[in-house]
Amino acid sequence: MKKLTLLIVFIALYYLPAQAQPGKGIRWSLDGKSYFKATPAGIESYPLSGEASSLKVPAVSYHNLAIKDFYFSGDEKKVLLYTNSKKVWRYETRGDYWLLDIASGKLLQLGKDKPASSLMFAKLSPDGTKAAYVSGHNIFVEDFATGAITPITTDGTRRFINGTFDWAYEEEFGCRDGFRWSPDSKRIAYWQIDATKIRDFLMIDNTDSIYSFTVPVEYPKAGESPSACRIGVADIQTAKTTWMQVPGDQQQHYIPRMEWVPGKNTLIIQQLNRKQNESKIMLCDAANGNVRPVYQEKDSAWIDVKSRWDDDNIAGWDFIRNSKSFIWVSEQDGWRHLYNISTDDGKATLLHTRKL
Repeated sequence: MKKLTLLIVFIALYYLPAQAQPGKGIRWSLDGKSYFKATPAGIESYPLSGEASSLKVPAVSYHNLAIKDFYFSGDEKKVLLYTNSKKVWRYETRGDYWLLDIASGKLLQLGKDKPASSLMFAKLSPDGTKAAYVSGHNIFVEDFATGAITPITTDGTRRFINGTFDWAYEEEFGCRDGFRWSPDSKRIAYWQIDATKIRDFLMIDNTDSIYSFTVPVEYPKAGESPSACRIGVADIQTAKTTWMQVPGDQQQHYIPRMEWVPGKNTLIIQQLNRKQNESKIMLCDAANGNVRPVYQEKDSAWIDVKSRWDDDNIAGWDFIRNSKSFIWVSEQDGWRHLYNISTDDGKATLLHTRKL
């Protein structure tokens, strides 16, 4: 019965129709035996066994805030609440975040010194002691014990973007959330997009006021170079950034995917050339920025980005064997197949031959 229930949940999630605005995600419990969902009563727990749901976090404990989404800490003792959301292009990725300590009932608003609905992609550190978020194109870390808010970057502008992306990266690669906590909570890896050399395309807004007005968007027309991109790793205590020494012209390639390798001080990235017909997987040493190529593909036409097969969820990487290898989807033989890629020597082992 349990296997059947899990299969039904998987099918329901996998085959849900695409939405212009994603809804609240399902949050799994720590033991994997139930999932959480926000309701008017609060955050409820739904056992996979089919038993009646129970109230995990009453809405009164967070003053009945209108929750857009929520995220538990690793030990499920704290919950991060996303409210008052506003659109950035297609999706509501700006808003306010509140942290609730479930046992004590203490409710803390993050980034209280920032403008309303300006925080983006707030994430709890793995150890649950801090949160990081983007505001005004810069990344900040907030310490729960001291209340101190530390800027990790300070040079962010509309055209110089830290921790999130320009329009082209969002449109072409689904990139929005542009930073990742390290597994030990001591560092943050992030994208930096330099759009200072990109000319503005003027969009006309005819609907939001009596008189139309223009909205400037940095947009590389066909034949123009895209924004430059690089990956940095910031030390939380010093706020010093070490830049990954990814080979190639920063304005002539893309880095659409980046994650931490579980349990290691190492990043894994995917780099695409300008034509997007050559994909390189690389490992980056977060301490010194050294980069080691692992796996490479070429195609006469085009290569898809990592996670396109995960319903456009760009976060996460499919590691197995204690991070000694990862699962990769490739069409290198003309069909979409699964491969096991070794992180040591890049050897690709075909896992199955079913046509997807």
